[in-house]
Amino acid sequence: MIAIGDEFIYSGVGVCKVTEITQMSFGSDTSNYYVLKPVFEASSTIYIKTDSSDLETKIRRLLTKEEIMEVIRRMPAADGKWEADESKRREQFKETLRGSDRDALGRMIKSLYLHGEETRAASKSKKVPVAEENYLKDAEKVLYEEFAYVLGIQPREVLPFIAKQLSETAE
Repeated sequence: MIAIGDEFIYSGVGVCKVTEITQMSFGSDTSNYYVLKPVFEASSTIYIKTDSSDLETKIRRLLTKEEIMEVIRRMPAADGKWEADESKRREQFKETLRGSDRDALGRMIKSLYLHGEETRAASKSKKVPVAEENYLKDAEKVLYEEFAYVLGIQPREVLPFIAKQLSETAE
């Protein structure tokens, strides 16, 4: 049961907080709605029917600080293997973005980053396909916003935080 004050990841949006439960009417339909405020987009508001059948598949709990540190510790060992089949790769990326596996998000980010570096090194245009750039941005947004919120830092500080943790672990 979702309650006012609950915080979680809402698929496609990021970290949200339930600010109220309200009744709204659209035409002849009157329903109860959860009012969600994305924590990093203060001007946005999302309304979700309380009886929505897909609500449970769209929300996931936030990791704890300890769980985030474990995800970071596993990052260097993450397989950044690139799927050669474009349609399989696209489907994997979409599934990863919808899912709750933060290690998979880390692998996706690593894979896209490494492939982008290879593409830039091998081509004169130095351009990475727009779809790949968008997948990378989406994956970073999902992972970095959650890490930032739980760790009490800004999303732009997450990558330096991860780098610092990994360098301290390597020493």
